[in-house]
Amino acid sequence: MAKLAKGAQTRAAIVDAALSLAAQEGLDGLSLGMVALAMGMSKSGVFAHFGSREELQCSVVREYHERFEREIFVPALQVPRGLARLLHMATGWMGSTAQPNDASRLYGSLYISGAVEFDDRPGDVRDALSESVRIWMDAMRRAIVQSQTEGQLRSDVAPDQVLFELHGVILSLHYETRFLRGPLALKHAATALRSVLLRYAVHPEREAALIDAALAPCLAAQPDAAAPASVSV
Repeated sequence: MAKLAKGAQTRAAIVDAALSLAAQEGLDGLSLGMVALAMGMSKSGVFAHFGSREELQCSVVREYHERFEREIFVPALQVPRGLARLLHMATGWMGSTAQPNDASRLYGSLYISGAVEFDDRPGDVRDALSESVRIWMDAMRRAIVQSQTEGQLRSDVAPDQVLFELHGVILSLHYETRFLRGPLALKHAATALRSVLLRYAVHPEREAALIDAALAPCLAAQPDAAAPASVSV
C-alpha cells in the first residue's frame, strides 16, 4: 500500500512539473526528457509512470481541468445564480489567463493555447482538450441561461451568442497578455466584458452596479500605462 501511495505521489509530482512546463512551453513542447530533467529523474523513470508522451500530455490536460474547476468553477457555485455567478466565472477565467499563479499553474489558459496547437491534429490529446473546453462552455452557457431566467439578461438573445462574445473577450485577453505583453490587457478585457453584459442586460442601469463591482479588481489590477508612441506612416 505504501509503495502504491509513493507511486501516486511521484506521478502527481510529475504531472505538476509538466503542467508548469506546459504553461511556458505549450503542450506540444512537452517531452518525457524535459520533464525528467525538471524532476531530477531519469527519462525511463518518467516513462514508468507515463508510457508515452501523449499519455503525459493527456494527464496534464486532465489535471489542468481539475484545478480550473476547483479554483474557478466551484467557488462560483457559492455565488447567487444568475449574473453574479456568470461574472464570477468570467472574471475568474480572466484572472487565470492574465495573472500568474505559481500555486495553481493556471496562468495562461491551456484551453486556448492547447487549441491552437492541436486544432487540426486528431488524437487523444485533442479529444481531452475539446472535452474539457466543452464542459466549461456548457457551464458558462448555463450561467447565461440562468441570468435570463432571473430577468437580468434579455431572453430574446440566444445564449450561444452571449457566450461567443464572452469567449471572444477571453481569447483577445490571452493574445494580448501572452503574445503582445500588453500592460493594459486585463483592463481592456474587463471593459469589453462590461460592454457585452450591459448591451444584453434587461435593465442596464440596474445591473451596472453589480457588473462594476465584479470587474473592479480587474480594472484596478493594472495601472494606467503611458500613452503609446505615435506611429509614422
